[in-house]
Formats: sequence, structure tokens, C-alpha cells
Amino acid sequence: MGSHRADRGASTQVRTAARVSGGRRKATRRAPRHPLTGLPILPAVAGSVAIAVAAGGTLVSEAAAAPVSTTLSNAKLNRLSALAIAPALDDRTKAISRDADRLAVEETAAQKAQVAVEAKANDRTATLQSLARSADRQAKFLKLNLWHLPVAPGSYHLTAGFGDGGGLWSHGHTGLDFAGHTGVEIDAVANGTITEVGWAGAYGYRTIETLDDGTELWYCHQSGTNVSVGDVVRAGQEIGLIGSTGNTTGPHLHLEVRPGGGDPIDPYTALVYHGLHP
Repeated sequence: MGSHRADRGASTQVRTAARVSGGRRKATRRAPRHPLTGLPILPAVAGSVAIAVAAGGTLVSEAAAAPVSTTLSNAKLNRLSALAIAPALDDRTKAISRDADRLAVEETAAQKAQVAVEAKANDRTATLQSLARSADRQAKFLKLNLWHLPVAPGSYHLTAGFGDGGGLWSHGHTGLDFAGHTGVEIDAVANGTITEVGWAGAYGYRTIETLDDGTELWYCHQSGTNVSVGDVVRAGQEIGLIGSTGNTTGPHLHLEVRPGGGDPIDPYTALVYHGLHP
């Protein structure tokens, strides 16, 4: 009995209308209760809503804070990336610098090598030009000093050689005989100066030419001469004519070669030595 009265008293209190302005009472709606627990439903829902709102607020707060955190994280990553990339870029810059220095050194070395090659080429060219000038001078000298056959080929034949013996010569033959018709031209064998022209006994009319080295050339048995003492003659220049004056058996040129004006040597050997083949 007492329990029922307490419940009714509580219910009466719940149903008691609240006072409103003007002394009037307003009835309040009774909140529904859970059929099993008997507890009001609204506070639980409100609590859930509150929790949801609180959770939503947290999510919203986290979402709102995310961009700032992400921005901070990106800035940190950028700083880290910069720190990580900087050494690589520095190494790459150093490598490029080393390559540039190496290329510059190689280019300088190549330029020096080119200059050295050109200098050597110029020296070689100068040397070759000098040799060519020297060879040209030598060729001119040799041309001026070439020996020449005393009688033109086809207009003579050899009859007596150096050293031949017999009754025609008292001490052996001292020259080389070019037999030909009287009046055939006799030419100077080499460049030289006429040092004697005239009658010479067994030699008949004789002309002596002295070369620059002192060698004497004797042209004997001439039928005539057309040079005088002191004349400078060139190899191949006409100096007389074949004849048979003096001790002869027929017209011919008796040629003698006497180095330094001394004893005679074989004219045939001397002519061959100077590139001639009588």
C-alpha cells in the first residue's frame, strides 16, 4: 500500500502544472519511457545527439585542422626535399664544373698541339725550300761545270788509248786520240781559261786550257785555233779544228788530261768519271 501511494505521489508531482505568468498553470507533456527499462527516451537520444554532435565537432575540428597540418607537413617535406636535393645539385654543379675545366684543358692542349704541328710543318717547309734552293744552286754549278765531249758524237772514232806502246811514241801514248776529218770542230771539254796557244813540236798546234782546280787539258795536232791566251771558255764552246800537224799518221785530236799541270792520266777514265762515254 505504501508503495502505491509513493508512486501516485510521484506521478502527481510530475503532473503538477508549472506556473506561468499571470498565475496560470500550463500542463507539461510527459516524456515517453522505455518499455523494458522504464527510463525516459529523450535524454538518451539527446545524449546520443550530444555525443554525435561532440564527435562531429571533433571530426570537424580535425578536418579543419587537417589543411593546416597538411600545409605544415608539405612545408616540412619541401624543406627536407630541399635539404636532400641540395647536395645532389651541388655535386652535379661540381661535376659540370669539373667537366668544363677538363674540356677547357683538353681544348688548350689541342690548340697547343695544333700550334706545334703547324710550327713543325713551317720548319719542314722552310727546310725543304732551303734544300731546294741549295739543290738548284748545285744543279746550276754542276751544269756550268759539266764536262763535254771534245768532238761531237758521230764525227769521230777512237784510235789510240792511254798507255799504248809502239814506235810512234817514245815513252808510250799519253792521251786519247779522236780520229776525224780535218776541219771538224773541237770543243772545250770543261769550263776554264786558255793559258797557252801555239806550236809545240811533235804535238803540232796545241791549245792548253787550265781549269779552276788546276787541271790542264791539252788539245793537240790542230789544223787551226780560234782562241787566245787569257780567254775564258765554257764546256762545249768551240776552240779549234781537227788536223794532222806535228807527229801524226792522219788527222785526229790528241787529248791529254794533266791534274795540277803534272803527269797525264787516262782521258777516257776522266771523261767517264764526269758522266761521259766517248
